[in-house]
Amino acid sequence: MSAPEPKPDQTDNVRLRPANEGDWPELKRWLALPGVVQWWGSANAVEAEIRIVFETPSAVARIIQLDGRPIGYAHAIDSTHWGQDLPNGMPRGTYDVDCLIAEPHHRGRGIGRRAVEMLVDEVFATTLCIACSVTVPVRNETVVRAYEKIGFRWVEVFDDPEVGPSWLMLKHRPS
Repeated sequence: MSAPEPKPDQTDNVRLRPANEGDWPELKRWLALPGVVQWWGSANAVEAEIRIVFETPSAVARIIQLDGRPIGYAHAIDSTHWGQDLPNGMPRGTYDVDCLIAEPHHRGRGIGRRAVEMLVDEVFATTLCIACSVTVPVRNETVVRAYEKIGFRWVEVFDDPEVGPSWLMLKHRPS
C-alpha cells in the first residue's frame, strides 16, 4: 500500500474580498455543512455571529477565494462586541479572528492558514488593535499547529459553550 499523495500547497492563489449581503446564500449553505458545524457550532449561532460582524463598522468580513472562486469565510471583530467577559489571557483591544474553509477537499492545503495570515495583516494595518485572538478546540491539534506557524501562541484553555475545551491563542501586534 502506497502513502497518500500529498495535497499541493495552493496558498499563492488565495485572495480575500469583502463579504457582502449577496454572499448570504453561500454562507448559509457552508454553515450547514457537517464539518463546519463540527468545528464552528450550530449554524444558527454562527449565522448570528456573522450578522453582528456584518453590522459592525469596525469589523472585517472577508470571503476567501481560491483561483477567483469563493471557498470560505473569515472575519475579525473587536472582541468586546461579543458582550461577554473576556478570557483571562485576552487583553482589551484584541480582535477575535475566525475562519472556515467550507468544502473538505480544500482543507489541509494551507489555504485557511494563509487566509488568516492575510486577515491578521489587514487588521494590524487598518486598526489600532493590540492583538488578534483565535479559539481552537483542543481536539483540533492540526489547526493549533497551523496558527502557531503564523505566530499565534497559546494563552490558556477555557470551556467554550459551543465546542468544549478550547485554546485561546494570541498574536500580538508586531513592534
